[in-house]
Amino acid sequence: MRRVIIFLLCYCFMGSLAAQNTIGLPDIISYNSKDFHAPPETRCIQQDKNGILYIANNEGLLTFNGKHWQLHPLPNKASIRSLAISNDGKIYAGGHDEIGYFYPTANGRLEYHSLKHLIPPVDHQFADIWDILITPRAIYFRTTESIFELKDNKINFYDAPGGWSMMTWFNGQLYTNDGAAGLLTLQGSQWTKVSDQPYAHLRIKDITTYNKDTLLVASLSNGLFLLHQHTLTPFKTGIDELLLKDRINCVKQIGNRYAIGTTGNGLFILDENGRLMQHFSRNEELQSNNVLTIFSDREQNLWLGLENGLDFVNYNTALKHIYPDKFSQVSGTAVIVSNNQLYVGTSNGLYALPIRQAGEDLSTGNGMFTEVANTNGQVWALQEVNNHLLMGHQDGAFIINNGKAQALSRHQGVWSFLPGQQLIAGCYTGLLRIDSTLNPDKVIKVDSLYESMRFLAADNHVIWGSHPYRGVFRMILSKDQQTVVQKNIYSEKDGLPSGANNFVYRVKNRVVVATEKGIYEYNVSNGKMVPSSYFQPIFKDMPVRYLAEDKAGNIWFVSNQLIGVVDFNQPADSSYFTINWFPTLPAEANTSPGYIYPYDQQNIFISSAKGIYHINYEQYVRTNTQLGVRLHRVTALSPADSVLFGGYIPAAKAPAPRLSTSMNAIRFEYAASLYPQQNNIRYSCRLKGWDDEWSDWSERTEKDFTNLPAGAYTFLVKARNSSGNISAPVEYSFVILPAWYQTTWAYLLYLAAVAGLVYLLLQWHRKRLQFLEAAHKKAQEQLHYQHQAELYKNEKEIIALQNDKLATEVALKNKELATITMHMVNRGQLISRIKEELTDILKQKNPPDPANDFKPVFRLLEDAEKGDDWEQFAAHFDEVHHNFLGKLKKKFPVLSITDLKLCAYLKLNLSSKEIAQLLNISVKGVEISRYRLRKKLQLPTPVNLYDFLIQSTED
Repeated sequence: MRRVIIFLLCYCFMGSLAAQNTIGLPDIISYNSKDFHAPPETRCIQQDKNGILYIANNEGLLTFNGKHWQLHPLPNKASIRSLAISNDGKIYAGGHDEIGYFYPTANGRLEYHSLKHLIPPVDHQFADIWDILITPRAIYFRTTESIFELKDNKINFYDAPGGWSMMTWFNGQLYTNDGAAGLLTLQGSQWTKVSDQPYAHLRIKDITTYNKDTLLVASLSNGLFLLHQHTLTPFKTGIDELLLKDRINCVKQIGNRYAIGTTGNGLFILDENGRLMQHFSRNEELQSNNVLTIFSDREQNLWLGLENGLDFVNYNTALKHIYPDKFSQVSGTAVIVSNNQLYVGTSNGLYALPIRQAGEDLSTGNGMFTEVANTNGQVWALQEVNNHLLMGHQDGAFIINNGKAQALSRHQGVWSFLPGQQLIAGCYTGLLRIDSTLNPDKVIKVDSLYESMRFLAADNHVIWGSHPYRGVFRMILSKDQQTVVQKNIYSEKDGLPSGANNFVYRVKNRVVVATEKGIYEYNVSNGKMVPSSYFQPIFKDMPVRYLAEDKAGNIWFVSNQLIGVVDFNQPADSSYFTINWFPTLPAEANTSPGYIYPYDQQNIFISSAKGIYHINYEQYVRTNTQLGVRLHRVTALSPADSVLFGGYIPAAKAPAPRLSTSMNAIRFEYAASLYPQQNNIRYSCRLKGWDDEWSDWSERTEKDFTNLPAGAYTFLVKARNSSGNISAPVEYSFVILPAWYQTTWAYLLYLAAVAGLVYLLLQWHRKRLQFLEAAHKKAQEQLHYQHQAELYKNEKEIIALQNDKLATEVALKNKELATITMHMVNRGQLISRIKEELTDILKQKNPPDPANDFKPVFRLLEDAEKGDDWEQFAAHFDEVHHNFLGKLKKKFPVLSITDLKLCAYLKLNLSSKEIAQLLNISVKGVEISRYRLRKKLQLPTPVNLYDFLIQSTED
C-alpha cells in the first residue's frame, strides 16, 4: 500500500511537472552504437574551431563531423572519460594509466602523444581521468585520487584524502571538491576551503557560472546551491522535490538558462530564477533519462551524453514541435489564437492552451493543452467572426464558447468559412449561408450547388470555390444568398493547365488560383484564366497547392511537398523578394484550408502529421548559422588505399603532397558541420587542372577521380544549405609526379638518344644516298642505252612503215598508172582503128557516102561507148578503196551494176555532170539514178547519200 501511495505521489508530481513544460519542443536527433560502431556510453563532448565533435568513448576518442564517425583508440586501449581542447588545437585526453593529447599530423591524421613519461615511474598506475581543465596557469587532470598539474613540461600531484569529485575553473581560480574537506580552491600550491557553512561537506557533482561573481553548484543528491563570496546558499527551483530524490550528473549554463542532467529524469532547463522552462526525457524521445554530460556547441545547441548513446537537441532553433496530445500525437489540421488561447484543431478534436500576451514567441510558454468539450472528431477549420470562434468539423459548424463547442449547423462536414455580410461556409455538399447573428435556426443550405467546396475566396459579390478534381467554380448568389443564380466552371479548356489540383485563395487583395504550373487569375475581358502577371516573376511554372499571406505581406506557400515563404522584406540582389525554404518541414499531401496560420512574425503555425510545427520566423531570419564544409578524408585508391589527408587540420599548413604516377586515382570525402541540417545540405566540387566548371549540386559527400595525368591539382568543394547560403570553398592541393620515363632526366636521355639516332640515321642516309646515287647513275646509263636502242628500233619500225606506205603508194600509183595505161591503150587502139577506117574511106576514089561509108566508123564509136571495162575498173577500185563495192553489194544485194557504178563515182566525189559523161546519160538522168538508188537503200530524206556510203562501208 505504501508503494502505491508513493507511486501515485510521484505520478501526480510528474503530471504537474508536465503541466509546466514548455509547449514547443525542438527536434532531437539520436545516435547510438549502430551509428558510430563503438560502445554507447558518452562521458564528455568537445568541439574544435572547425566544428568537429570529439567524444569520450570507452574504446577511445570518437570524432564526428556531421557525416562521418572515426574512432581513435589510446595505445593501451583504455577508456576515455574526459577531453579538453587547447587553443593550439591539441585534444587532451585521459584514460586508465594513460595521459596525453591527440594532434593532427602534417597529412591531417590524428596522432596520440603520450605525456606519461612526465610522471615518475612509481606513479605510472592511476585510475580514470574524469576531468581535464586547460587554464592560463596550467593544465589539470583529475582522477578520483589525484589531480595532475601539467606546467612547464612537468607534472605535479595533488592528492585528496576523501577523493576528488569534481573540478572547475572560475575567475582565475581552480575549484574542486574533496569528499572529506569539502569545496576547495587552489591558492598557489595550497588548497583552501571555500566555505565552512553546514553545506561545506556536500557531495558536489558539478559547478557552472551563474553570473559574473556567482557560481551555480550542483550537489549529487541535495539539489542546487549558489556560491557567492565563499558563501553557499540553496537555490530554490520548481523541481527541488525531484532533485532531492534524483541524482544530478551535470549542470551547464546556456545563455541565461541552466541545463541540469539527472540520472533518472533526463534534462531540465531552468531560467535564472529557477523556474522550469523545458524538460527532456524519454517522453520527448531521448534515448535515456540518464544524462551523463551536457555540451553546448558553437550554435548553442545541446549535445547530451547518455549511458546508451548521444542525443542532439536542436535547442537554439526557430523551428519547434507542439503536441496538443503528447500521448496520442494526433495530426494537426488548423490553428488559431483567440481570446488569449491557442487553439489547435486535430484529427480527433480541438485542444486549447492559455498563452501569454502577443508579441512573444508563444512556443516558449509553459502549460498543458486541454481538450475542448464536444469536439471529438476531425476538425477542419477555425475562424474568428465577430469576436466568435467558429469551428469547421466533420459533423458540421460549431461555436466555441467557454471551453466547449455548441452546434451551429449539423450539415455534414464543414470545410471552411468565408466572412461577409452573411457568413458563407464551404461544406461537403456545397455551401451554407450562416446568418450574422450566428443563429442556428437561420443556417440555410444554398440551392443549385452540390459540389464539395473545400477552398473559398470572395471578390466583391462573386464567390470563388475549387474542387480538387472538378475545376474552379465562379458563383454569383441571389440577393438573399439562398440560391446560386450563376455558376461557371473553369478547367483546362478555359486556360488552366489542368482540370485537377486547382486551389483558390485571396492574397495581395486578389483572388488567385494555385495550379500545377504557377499562379493564375481570372481575366475579365476574355473570361479566361491566365497566368498572374503579379505572381509570374515569383513562382514562374512552379507547382503550388497552398497560399497564405501574413501580416507583414509575406506569402507562405507549399510546392513540391516543401514549405516556403516569399519574403518581400528581404529583397535579393536581383529581385524585390527572397524565397526561403523549410525542407525539414514535410508538407502534407492534402493541405487543409487552415494548414498554415501566420499569426505574427514570431509565431507561424504549420499543421503536420503529428501535432503542429511552430516557426519563429523573426529568429529564423536573424539567425546567421555559419555554414562550413570540411574535408573528411583524401585517399589514394591505387595501387592500395592510402590516406593522404585525415580530415584534421594541423596548425602549420603542410606542402602539397607529391604523389607517384601509380597513385593517380583519388577519392575525396567531405561534410558540412551543420548538424541540424545534414539531410538538406548539397555539395558542389571541382578539380582544378581537370575540371573547367563546378559540378552540379548533389547530396553525395564523396567524389572519385581516376586516371589523372601528371600535373598540379587543387580540389575545391563548397556546401549549400536549404536557405540557399553557400559556404566558402575548402581546397586541397596535390601534385601527381610523372613516371620515371616522364622526368626531366628521362627527357634529356630521350633527347640524347634521339640526337644519336638522328646522327646515325644521317650517316646511314648519307651512305645510302651515295649508294642510291651510284645505282641511279648506273640505272640512268642503262636506261639511256635502252632508250637509244628503243629509239633505234622505233626508227627502224617507222622507216619500215614509211617504206611500206611508200611501197603501197607506189603500188597504188602503179595500179592507177596501169589502169590509165590500159585505158590509153584501148583508146589508142580505138583511135587507130578509127584512123584506119577513115583512111580506107579516104583512099576510095569516089566521094564518100556518109550514110554508108561512115557506118563502120560510127559502129566503132558505138562499140567504144559500149565498151565495157567495168570489171577491170571495179577490181582496181575495190583494191584501192578496201573492197568498197564488195561490201556495198553484200549489204544491199538489190543494187545493179549501174547503181554500183553510181556509188563508185559518188565515192570518188565526182559531180553530176562528170558522172553523166561517164555513164553517157544526161544530168537529169543522173538525178533520176540517184533518186532510185536512195529508194533501194531506204534512206530518209534528211540523210546525205555520200555520208551514208562512207559510213556503211566503214563498219
